[in-house]
Parts: sequence; C-alpha cells; structure tokens
Amino acid sequence: MLDMIGVGPFITLPLILAAMGGPQAMLGWILGALLALCDGLVWAELGAALPAAGGTYHFLRMIYPGRAGRFLAFLFLFQLCFSAPLSMASGAIGLGQYATYLVPALGGGGAAHMLRLGAYSAGVSVTWATAVAIAAVGLAVVLLYRNLARVQTISIAMGAVVMATIGWILLTGVMHANWHQAFLLPPGAFHLTPAFFAGLGSAMLIATYDYWGYYNVTFLGGEVKDPARTIPKAILISIALVAALYLAMNVMVLAVVPWQTMIAQQDLAARRAIISIFMETAYGPRIGPRLGEVAAVLIMFTAFAGIFSLLLGYSRIPYAAARDGNFFKVFARLHPTRGFPYVSLLTLAGTAALFCFFQLKDVIAALVVLRILLQFLMQHVGVIYLRKTQPALARPFRLWLYPVPPLVAIVGFGYILFSRANFERELLLAVVLIAVGAAIFMLRRESAPIHP
Repeated sequence: MLDMIGVGPFITLPLILAAMGGPQAMLGWILGALLALCDGLVWAELGAALPAAGGTYHFLRMIYPGRAGRFLAFLFLFQLCFSAPLSMASGAIGLGQYATYLVPALGGGGAAHMLRLGAYSAGVSVTWATAVAIAAVGLAVVLLYRNLARVQTISIAMGAVVMATIGWILLTGVMHANWHQAFLLPPGAFHLTPAFFAGLGSAMLIATYDYWGYYNVTFLGGEVKDPARTIPKAILISIALVAALYLAMNVMVLAVVPWQTMIAQQDLAARRAIISIFMETAYGPRIGPRLGEVAAVLIMFTAFAGIFSLLLGYSRIPYAAARDGNFFKVFARLHPTRGFPYVSLLTLAGTAALFCFFQLKDVIAALVVLRILLQFLMQHVGVIYLRKTQPALARPFRLWLYPVPPLVAIVGFGYILFSRANFERELLLAVVLIAVGAAIFMLRRESAPIHP
C-alpha cells in the first residue's frame, strides 16, 4: 500500500480534473480501479506460481522459452533502469511541490526549459524545489543502507503515518463537505465527443499511475513467507483498500475545494499542494493556513515513504538478473557486511535524482507508457501463453474469470496508449529504448554468451 499511495493521489487530482474539464473525471478513477484489478489478478497468478526475487524478470524467463525469454527479460530490465527511477522521481517531485507550499522561495532560484531531442520534447525545471527532491532520494538511500529485517520496522512506521494522513483528510471532508459542489458537472460533461474520449484516456493514464505499486511484492518473492498465499492476498487486498480510499478522498476534496479552483491555470498553489489548500478552505482563515502546513509536512512524509518503498523493491530486480547472468555483472554485488544489493540501489537512486529535473506530467506519461509496453502487455500475453504451454504447472492461485482479466487489461492499456493527444511522443521514447536494448542484448550475447 505504501508503493501504491506514495504522493500520487495528493498531487494528481488537479491533473485528472483538467484532463476532462470537471468532476466527470472521476470516471477515470473508477475505470482505473477496474483496470488495476484485472492487472492485479495476472500478477497474483504469476506471483503465486513463480515466486522468486525479480518479479517480472523471473516471470518472463519462465514463460517464454530459450532466447526469446532471455531477450524479453533483458528488455524489461533495461527499461526498468529508466521506469523505476521515473517512478521514484515522480514522488520526489511531488515532495518538492509541497515543500514549496511551506517555503515559497523554494519555487525560485532557477529556470524552466524545454528539452528537445528530435521529435521528443519534455519540460526541465531547475529550482530549489528540485534540490529538495534530489535530497529526498538521497535520504532514502541512507535509510536503505541496511538489511531487510531493519527496513521492516521503518516501513511499518511510515505506513502508520500515511494511513493517519488519509484518515484526517476523510474526517475533515465529512465535517466540512458541500456534497452538491462535489458533483456539480459542467454542461455537456458526458457528451461522447472525440475530446471526451481523449480526455478519458489522459485521466486513466494518471489514475493508472496512482494505482500502480500493488505488484511490488512480487519483486521480493524470494524473501516472502508462504508466497503462494501471501502474494495474491497482498495484491488484491491492497487494490481494494486503496481504490476505496482514493475514491472517498477525492470526493471529499471536491466537496470542499471547487473543482474550478483546482484546474485554474493561474492558481499554482491549488495545483501543486491541493491537500494543503483543502485544509485551508475547510478550516477557514483562522487555523486553516496552519493546518495546511501540517498537511504539507505529512504528505511530504508520505511521498518520502513511497520513494523509500519503491527503491527497496526495485533494487532487487537488477540484482536477481545479474546473479542469473542475464544482466551486467556489477549489479550482482552485495554489500560486504550488510548483504543487500548496493550497486543496484545506488544506480537506480542516481538515475532517479537526474529525472527530478523534469516536469511531473512528463515523468508520469513516460513512466506509464514504458511500463505498459515493456512490462504489462508482455505479462498479459504471457499468462495466457503459460496456461497453454504449461497446463500442469502448479497454480496455487488462479485468476478469476480466465481469460477475461488479461484480455480486458490489454484493451484498457491499449486505450490509454493510443487515445491521448500527442501519444506519439512517449511511444517514440519506448521505441528508442527497445532498439537500444536490443542492440545491447545482441552485443552482450556475441561477446559473453548468457548463461542458460
């Protein structure tokens, strides 16, 4: 749940509302939850049947035979070196936004630029808030420089603060809600025009980003007790609880803060620190600003908890692959006294720090498209292929209503990929990564054959 919540729902509500022009964007949250459930069922079956460190890397090696499995596994690992840091950077950027609410001067001290590489473009921002985001990544590294048993205690403490923060938001909403305002739709909100479907695709992309993280338990599959039962339960219970929390929390925010305020281009504070604005509005001018600051601190902590949890899970994947001979050998190194994959940890954290210079919307879009193309779709096809090629494989958990969930997930993720305006930009990035990854795989194969 730490992986799922992070800072996403506290910074993306204005982006979802802007995508569809009003609270009808909640449809994106609902469809995103259904898509997460379909995807989660695939992860649950694979995680229970094939538990091992590395998650998707291990699944692809076992699903697809021979060279094809090794290539797809390597391609996943190669994109992970970009998508995992993008995920961590998004949380760090959100943390920096709330830090700017507390100290407005952090928003200055730099400049914004547009980076262009051929047809690809992305916004780059260099401010003091960027430095705060990078510092958050560095602190996560410091706390993770220890064995997993000690990390568990830190995770439990972080989880308690995250849930307390959400509980406070829900209680505040109940006390101060204007329910009519929450569902005040603009004219023509559900007219099924091309703009409606394009906006829905953008809203679902953001919702998908906010829901993701339920699968990270599979990356620690080799360290989980009773994985056949624990992994499916962890995935499905997390999706159900987080979906309920997200929907309730966002309705509460809409019932207190007018949605027009959240999508106004001139209202940067409402877009960057919506929960703090929510507290200001709910409690009024006397104590509202102080409570807004308290909310900002709690959400910064929540964002940090997400960075911490993501770095923990993802750092195990290149390590598992390198130990298996299917990735660069340096990633197989363990800390000499504490026994954790420190090279993988430091590499992913360093890349995440670089991505902190990019704008949040570009980071989210690149992350979601890379994951869909180079991880999720390969697994959705793979779970069907595995049923046909290895019917005798022990499956402690079988996904419900097979094959409906993987097919629905394929259609849903395809809609997110191709329905949005300017979708070609992120697809171009994915194609470049595929080409470069394939070239590296072939060169490694020629110079040092990969172990079977």
